[in-house]
Amino acid sequence: MKGSGVVMDDAYALIIGIADYLHVTRLPSAVRHDARDVRDLLVNPRYGGYPPGHVTLLLDGEATRQAIIDALSGLAARARPTSFVLVYISSHGGRVVSGAFAGEYILPVDAVLASDEDLARTAISGDELTTALKAIPARKVLVIFDCCHAGGIGQPKAVSGSLIKAGLPDGYYERLAAGRGRAILSSSRDTEFSYVLPAAANSLFTQHLLAGLKGGVASEDGLIRVFDLFEYIQPRVTNDQPGQHPVFKAHLEENFPVGLYLGQHKDVVTRDEEGFRYDAYLSYADRAPDSTWVWETLIPWLEREGLRVVVSGASRDPGVPLVVNSERGIQQAKRTLILLSQAYLEDNMAEFENVTAQFMGIEEGSYRLLPVKIEHVDEARLPVRLRMLATLDLADPQRADREFDRLAKALRGPLPRR
Repeated sequence: MKGSGVVMDDAYALIIGIADYLHVTRLPSAVRHDARDVRDLLVNPRYGGYPPGHVTLLLDGEATRQAIIDALSGLAARARPTSFVLVYISSHGGRVVSGAFAGEYILPVDAVLASDEDLARTAISGDELTTALKAIPARKVLVIFDCCHAGGIGQPKAVSGSLIKAGLPDGYYERLAAGRGRAILSSSRDTEFSYVLPAAANSLFTQHLLAGLKGGVASEDGLIRVFDLFEYIQPRVTNDQPGQHPVFKAHLEENFPVGLYLGQHKDVVTRDEEGFRYDAYLSYADRAPDSTWVWETLIPWLEREGLRVVVSGASRDPGVPLVVNSERGIQQAKRTLILLSQAYLEDNMAEFENVTAQFMGIEEGSYRLLPVKIEHVDEARLPVRLRMLATLDLADPQRADREFDRLAKALRGPLPRR
C-alpha cells in the first residue's frame, strides 16, 4: 500500500455472482445485485478504494468454470506478497456426500448435475479452489461465500436432483483458511440457508456486508479491518434471521484492512479512559445450567447497569456484541469475569481463557481476572492462581445483592494495578 493517494492500490478482487444457471435451479435476482453492488462499492474511491482495473466481475453467463479458473490464475499472477486479495462468491455451493466423487463443489453457471461424474467435470472442486487460493502469493486474502440462498423466508432453494447436498461444511472453510494470512467469511453454517428477505434488493448477508463497508464498521485509522467486519455482520444477520449464523475461519497474524472508511475519515470508537471497548468479558461454561443463568440473569443485569459486555461465539441475544475469538475479547475488555462452577472447572476452553487473561495482566502489571462464584465449588479444586484472588460470591442468595453491587463497582472502577 502506498502512503499517498488511494491506500488500497495494492488490493485486488474477484467478484462472482451466478443466478441464471443453465442446468441448475436458478437463484434469486438478488444474487446479481449482490455481485454488482460489491464490485461498485470496492471501486468507489470513498469506500473500497480499489483501482477499477484491479477488480474482476464475473456475472451469470460470464462465470463459466473456465472463466473462474482463469480469473483465479490472474489473481495469482498479479498479486504480490504485500497485496490484499478479496474473492467474493455468490452462487450455488454444495457437496457430494459419498462415492468416488465425494467432496465440496462451487457450481459455475455451466455446471451439470446429470451424474456424479458430470458434476465433478463441470463444477469447481474444493481441492481445485484450495490449490488456486494457495497459488496467490498475497499474505492477506479474504474469501467471502454467500453460497446457499433462499428465495424468501421459509422458502429455501436447493439445487435440483439428489446427487448434491446444498451447503458447504465448516471443515471445507477450515481447509481453505489454512495457511498464513487466509480468512474465510461465510454467510451461514452448513446446516442453514442464506436468506433473501421479501422484496429485498440484496441477500441478507450481503446487505450487512455492504453496510459495514460503507461505514457501519467503526474505525480508528480510516480502514475497515477484517475482524471488525465480521463483528459487525454476524449479530445483525442473526438478529434479522435467527436461523442464519455467518461463519468466520482465519489463520491471521494481523487484523488486515478490507477497504477504506468513508474516504479515510476516522470514526470515534467508544473506549473508556484506559482504552477498553468493554467493561467485562464473560468466561463461562457454555452449557446449561451455567449458560441459562448467564444469558437470563447476569447479562441483562449488567446491561441494565450500563456496563459494556462482550462474549465469544454464538450469542443467544444478537444485540450483545460478539468477538471473533477469546483472545481478542479478553484484550479489548477491562476485566475478565471467571464464572466459577463445577462445569467451568471441567471446561478446557474456559481454562484457556482464564490463563490468557492472567498472562495479559502479568505483562501489563494489572489484575485482569475477576473470579465470580455462580455455584458452590470445592476450593481445593481451584487452580492456585485463582485461589490467590479475591472472589465474589453470587451463589449465596443472602449475599447476592451486596455482591452484585461490589461487581458493578469493580467493573466501573479503574483496572487494579500490581
